[in-house]
Amino acid sequence: MTTTSPERSPTPSAPDPRANEAFGQPSTWRSRFDRPLVRLGGFAFALVLALVVGGSVGAVVTPTPVPAPASPPRTPGSTGAQPLPAGGAPGAAADVSGLAVSQDGYTLDVSATPAPAGSPGELAFRILGPGGTPVTAFTPTHDKPLHLIVVRRDQSGFQHLHPVMDPDGTWRTTTSLAPGDHRVFADFAPDGRSEAMTLGRDIAVAGAYNPIPLPPPSTVATTSDGYTVTLTGALVPGTASPVTLSVSRDGVPVTDLQPYLAAYGHLVVLRTGDLAYLHVHPTGTPGDGRTAAGPAIEFMAEVPSAGSYRLYLDFAHQGVVRTAEFTVVAAAASGTPAGPPSDHGESSAPHGH
Repeated sequence: MTTTSPERSPTPSAPDPRANEAFGQPSTWRSRFDRPLVRLGGFAFALVLALVVGGSVGAVVTPTPVPAPASPPRTPGSTGAQPLPAGGAPGAAADVSGLAVSQDGYTLDVSATPAPAGSPGELAFRILGPGGTPVTAFTPTHDKPLHLIVVRRDQSGFQHLHPVMDPDGTWRTTTSLAPGDHRVFADFAPDGRSEAMTLGRDIAVAGAYNPIPLPPPSTVATTSDGYTVTLTGALVPGTASPVTLSVSRDGVPVTDLQPYLAAYGHLVVLRTGDLAYLHVHPTGTPGDGRTAAGPAIEFMAEVPSAGSYRLYLDFAHQGVVRTAEFTVVAAAASGTPAGPPSDHGESSAPHGH
């Protein structure tokens, strides 16, 4: 093989027959690289190579912004809270609902509200399913096909009702409401859905609105007929916290509570401010051979953030359902008491369901 050096002339070699073609002279020799299809492929390769090199140069001269990472997928119907990070930081996911009037194609449609204020009147509503048709088939949860919670925006006037459904899907109940804006929560499970959902909607009752200040935090609530409920435990944001409510009457522990909604107590927790509705599940079931009928009723509660919450405990004794109410402050630090001790308890009146 002959090599060429820049410092000397190339060594003479045999004439190249292709040189004639460079000057328009025909040649009897043709290279395999000179075939039409091969020439076309070579041109395409050169074009691609030019684009690649040009793109590389452009990336160096003008930096391309890096796309922001996509948000983690949400579970349908979620509030947007992210999964709990290690250590149970505040703001972690909890079973929070009741902030939306519609979810997963279901809508709470209120058609009648009690009027005037302070007088018994009809509260009527429907659950509209996907497509806008009323839902008429429900799977019972806690012994009922639907639970209706009504509370005024200042968290007073709590009511836990069980309306009756007409064949056309309209639910009706009779109640009396004070003037002001009230939040209506419907807790239900349509047939075919694996879990219950809670929808919420505001209704307005005309009249002079005199808001009641949120009662101070307390661990004791009393009723007008001599029952006392004591709360122990801590609410820690982002952590499933054990909460125990113990019932006594005239200083004597109550050990013969009656089952109510498939448990010895039903607890609703509402966050102060937006009235986020928290599902709180009791531990144990009446008749399971392990759960005592009082005085203690145990729950596992998970709150999503630090701040004030209102707790409403329904319990049944001697054929009457009573509600004990508490204001509890959830602290960010683990082990913080659910609420500072109070020398005075809140007073709650018995009511029917």
